[in-house]
Amino acid sequence: MNRAGETGGALVKGERVFLRLLEAGDEAEFTRLVRESQELHRPWMELPVTAQEFATYLTRFEPPAPNIGLNVCARDTGLIVGGFNLNNIVHGRFLNAALGYWAFAGSAGRGYLSEGLRLVMRYAFGELGLHRLEANVQPGNTASIRLVERNGFRYEGTSPGYLFIDGAWRDHQRWAITAEMVDPATRGEAG
Repeated sequence: MNRAGETGGALVKGERVFLRLLEAGDEAEFTRLVRESQELHRPWMELPVTAQEFATYLTRFEPPAPNIGLNVCARDTGLIVGGFNLNNIVHGRFLNAALGYWAFAGSAGRGYLSEGLRLVMRYAFGELGLHRLEANVQPGNTASIRLVERNGFRYEGTSPGYLFIDGAWRDHQRWAITAEMVDPATRGEAG
């Protein structure tokens, strides 16, 4: 955990939050936050709640895996307030990643994830050189749908039985954004 006001290891800094890579040292804070947020997350997603599950989860982000785990941390405290995953990153002609995200219960509804998403887009479209981000959201998850809508993602359709979550195959709406759809300042480019 970082000390208040410290943004060491930050990949991208915003006004109130910064992004840093998920790492083994996050296990205690992360799993505690997941346990405290289970009601908020169910049935939308499943995150690791034990040290063993967290260790397994971290292997998803080890090279050469095409995934990046990011913590959203509050700048004033350094504490984790949410997270993003860039999954199944494809280079070449596609330049795409699937986006996963969550807020933690004590921080939900404060705008941290919205600012964090703009930072993720800056990182993905800038440093990673991606062209497209996709977010797949269960139709009843109105908070997640509002998040992507508010940040410029477009609705592209619904995929029935798309992901197995909380014991069932769940339909998901597909939302996407491309680098051209994002304001140059969000991409980290000069205006």
